[in-house]
Amino acid sequence: MKNDYIPYPAVIESIIKESFDTKTFKVRFADKKIAKDFTYVQGQFMQVSLMGTGEAPISITSSPSRKGFLEFSIRSVGKLTKKIHELKVGDKMFIRGPYGKGHFPFEEIKGKNLVFVAGGIGLPPLRSLINLVMDNRKDFGNVKILYGCKTADEFCFKDELKAWNKTPNTEVLLTVDKKTDDWTGRVGVVTELWKDTDIKADNAVAFLCGPPIMIKFVVQKLEGSGFNDDNIIMTLERHMKCGLGKCGHCNVGDKFICVDGPVFTCAEVKKLPKKDGAM
Repeated sequence: MKNDYIPYPAVIESIIKESFDTKTFKVRFADKKIAKDFTYVQGQFMQVSLMGTGEAPISITSSPSRKGFLEFSIRSVGKLTKKIHELKVGDKMFIRGPYGKGHFPFEEIKGKNLVFVAGGIGLPPLRSLINLVMDNRKDFGNVKILYGCKTADEFCFKDELKAWNKTPNTEVLLTVDKKTDDWTGRVGVVTELWKDTDIKADNAVAFLCGPPIMIKFVVQKLEGSGFNDDNIIMTLERHMKCGLGKCGHCNVGDKFICVDGPVFTCAEVKKLPKKDGAM
């Protein structure tokens, strides 16, 4: 897009209810030329808005290898997101972007083993890279996806989790904080999944997204498994607001998360002030 400040209308093509409070919206720009020319990379985000209601930064959960549309997984938590959840197929939302100089690497990780660790709504940002990897599966080694939620009903992309797990040399491990009658899998925080698989740092890169407390303990587990901080990559998107580094809301130390990130290595994050809650 030519002007970073102008939101453009996008038509909702489909809506998937992921859980009781999260829906995935598939949208396409109303302007065909914008739709044709638009590009983004894995790990970037858009500013999503409804006129008269507000605007919020939302990660792009679709993969750049799948052209012509965008997907956003949105949890209903406030005025704007509740209004978005009321939208129907054929309605319009407004989007501007993409934003974020810091994004998930792709070419640099070819040939490597990959570990993805997500908590709750942290899987949607990672999904953009996961599906890019799946669409180029022969270029990568073993893939492990570790995912935890409060209950089994809160898992996003339930069908894709099954499909990923059926992909050769790919393992999906799930855990919940609270057991329900229909859940027969592991119960516990996501680091408990280390008991169910062998996490090795050899020729591997790890990608994390989730609440700060999860990130803290997952980093400890990864470091205990031999990962160095340059091979642990995470997103700090929860800090963002305007998307342009103008409002100062996402300023952490000498970084603006929306401009310099939202994706950083653990080595970069450890240089940021701890008082700002980066991790």
